[in-house]
Amino acid sequence: MSIWAAHLPASANDQGSIATIGPSVQILAPPPTYHFPDGQAFVYTAEWHLFTAGTSTVKVEPVGNERRVSAIADSAGMANVLYGVHDRFEALFDSKTFCSNSVFKHIEEGSHRRETKVNYDYPKRKSVLHETNLKTNEIKYAENDIPPCVTDVVTGFYYLSSLPLQMGNSYTFPVNDGGKTAEVTAHVEGKEKVKVPAGTYETVRVAAEATSGNLKGRGKIWTWFTDDANHTPVQMRAKLTWGTLLFRLQRIERQ
Repeated sequence: MSIWAAHLPASANDQGSIATIGPSVQILAPPPTYHFPDGQAFVYTAEWHLFTAGTSTVKVEPVGNERRVSAIADSAGMANVLYGVHDRFEALFDSKTFCSNSVFKHIEEGSHRRETKVNYDYPKRKSVLHETNLKTNEIKYAENDIPPCVTDVVTGFYYLSSLPLQMGNSYTFPVNDGGKTAEVTAHVEGKEKVKVPAGTYETVRVAAEATSGNLKGRGKIWTWFTDDANHTPVQMRAKLTWGTLLFRLQRIERQ
């Protein structure tokens, strides 16, 4: 299971208009004090029932006036034998507004092979999806309504890290991955010390789940961000309909 599949992406088959997005459901621009973790790659192991299921690496880097989020996920061990995963993800977003501009995914999961491209046309308030089944060459095309600004399922973690994450606060924002836009609410639940292979950290625990749309009720994600100005995600737990995945930070690579 890829790191972004665990993050509840919308299906490319979802057609039609979005659920009503309220005025308080919005993407906030990063504050002047926020510094993107450019040149740092976060390497995680994925665990399922205490077994190592694979590794994921996520990084962000400046590209002209935008920033690019890159993520890879590869299964390992018995998980690779039972259900091999080799996924690649890239997203471009406006670093001044945090609005996602485009997404590209190359998915190899079990017998499934597909590539997906999503562009966000904000003047027309549309997400435009092109998806190719790499086994059958079948092509899918979809347009869906979007609000004035959305984030995607991976960039959304960087968006969360830019927020104050004060105890008891909740943040609701729109997420779009080519299908219908979903409202996601993140709630700051508490503080705790977390030990992962990369070290021991004082953290802020944030729970996030879709509160509207077709993703509602399909899962919940907890993220432990370091309790400092960086808000580095050192651990994530995704509780899905079929089971739970745990991502733990192995190391931070400087690039």
